[in-house]
Amino acid sequence: MKVFNYSKYKNITWDNVILGYISQIHEFKGRLSNIELENKAKINKLVEIAKIQSTEASNKIEGIVTTSTRIKQIMSNKATPKNRDEKEILGYRDALSIIHENYEYIPIKSTYILQLHRELYKYSEKSIGGKFKNVQNYISETRTDGSSVIRFQPLSPYETPDAVDRLCEDFNIVSSKCDVDPLILIPIYILDFLCIHPFNDGNGRMSRLLTVLLLYKFDYNVGKFISIEKIIEETKIDYYNTLQLSSVGWIENNNNPTDFIKYMLSVILKAYRDFEGISNILLKKKLKALTQVQNIIKTKIGRFTKSEIIAMCPTLSETTIERCLKELLNKSLIIKHGDRKSTFYTRKN
Repeated sequence: MKVFNYSKYKNITWDNVILGYISQIHEFKGRLSNIELENKAKINKLVEIAKIQSTEASNKIEGIVTTSTRIKQIMSNKATPKNRDEKEILGYRDALSIIHENYEYIPIKSTYILQLHRELYKYSEKSIGGKFKNVQNYISETRTDGSSVIRFQPLSPYETPDAVDRLCEDFNIVSSKCDVDPLILIPIYILDFLCIHPFNDGNGRMSRLLTVLLLYKFDYNVGKFISIEKIIEETKIDYYNTLQLSSVGWIENNNNPTDFIKYMLSVILKAYRDFEGISNILLKKKLKALTQVQNIIKTKIGRFTKSEIIAMCPTLSETTIERCLKELLNKSLIIKHGDRKSTFYTRKN
């Protein structure tokens, strides 16, 4: 039987990479903890952008997509979903909003996990929302020749409810004792959840919702302002590779979670770094729009897009940013590449 024993991690000496990540995250957390309270009006714009990016990215990882325009319309309740993908996108939006607004009152228990899963599918024609899997699922890989190979076989349906109960119970016991840093516990919990693969569908998206929830629970609220899901989507090859490496021997209680811990800590650290970078620019007083855009561009290495600048300048309108980019082009400070949807920019050396 699969055993969940989080207390064993209190006696492990982690390598310098993991310790370095944890140290830096703690520093960022302390340094940025008062930003929301002191600059609520400006920071709230970051929250709305992060929600859109999180909803779009987490679904995109699973091949659930729509246009950027439709995403914004759906997120702002200005459009109703037209197809299956948009219904599941809308469900993710609602589940994420519940976490943002009620995380203090959402225990880490199987009943609440089932409720979040029900939210995920409440607009869908599928009848799987809020129910554990009833058929055996597999994690497979499609090779370049088109053939498929099973990489991992999760727990069977009859084992799943008890496993999720035990997973949550042991996590809660150990985390309440404060013997193990939550930045170690959270990735291991997410890894175990994904290895159980408790649902017929939606396991990846649920794991990312739970990641945001758990970070909130331990006062790492960076996911409110910077999309954790977007960072994972941008590094999804590393995400899948480290997940595979850390799941070897899982069913025999012999897996090593180190690679996945390192990956998740790198994601969290990047979110804090991005938050600090945006905050430093966003919170400077009386900067002209052009100066704000220039300051953002100076932080970019290589190519960047208009949408990236929009995301990092939430106090400026899209029209204003377009005007600033045009002015920088006219001054030969940036170079435009491509056309229409494929347009990107680079700084001129």
